[in-house]
Amino acid sequence: MQIRFITGNLFDADNTFALAHCISSDFAMGKGIAVEFTNRGVKNYLKTTYPDKTWTGVGYCLKAPISGHPIVYNLVTKQNYWHKPTYDTITNALEDMKRMAVNDSIPRIAMPRIGCGLDRLVWDRVENIIKTVFADTDIEIAVYSLN
Repeated sequence: MQIRFITGNLFDADNTFALAHCISSDFAMGKGIAVEFTNRGVKNYLKTTYPDKTWTGVGYCLKAPISGHPIVYNLVTKQNYWHKPTYDTITNALEDMKRMAVNDSIPRIAMPRIGCGLDRLVWDRVENIIKTVFADTDIEIAVYSLN
């Protein structure tokens, strides 16, 4: 596992990278970087694909297509948009994403500092979780931060 830190726009990541970000199971996606994923059709895809919301737990990952990248991994880390994730829910969602990425033969994943913007988790802890979850893989993780 390799982790790199890049200053720039996540959506400028090379097209060999899958993208990942955190969402709530209500698919609100109305603030932060989630708005850009909404603008690129991810929210509509999720609402269409999972209309009944019988699966509304947390701590898992949902895949959606996105133009210019192999896939987007939506890490469901909280029930509703006004809730905050926990380190356990982000760990579980990352483990589910890792399982999917290995099964999908995805070699690279780009993400923002997940859970640490509006959701207010501490980056050092989240970074350690990412390193632990992906330690036994060859997956490259690129973490993007704007200037």
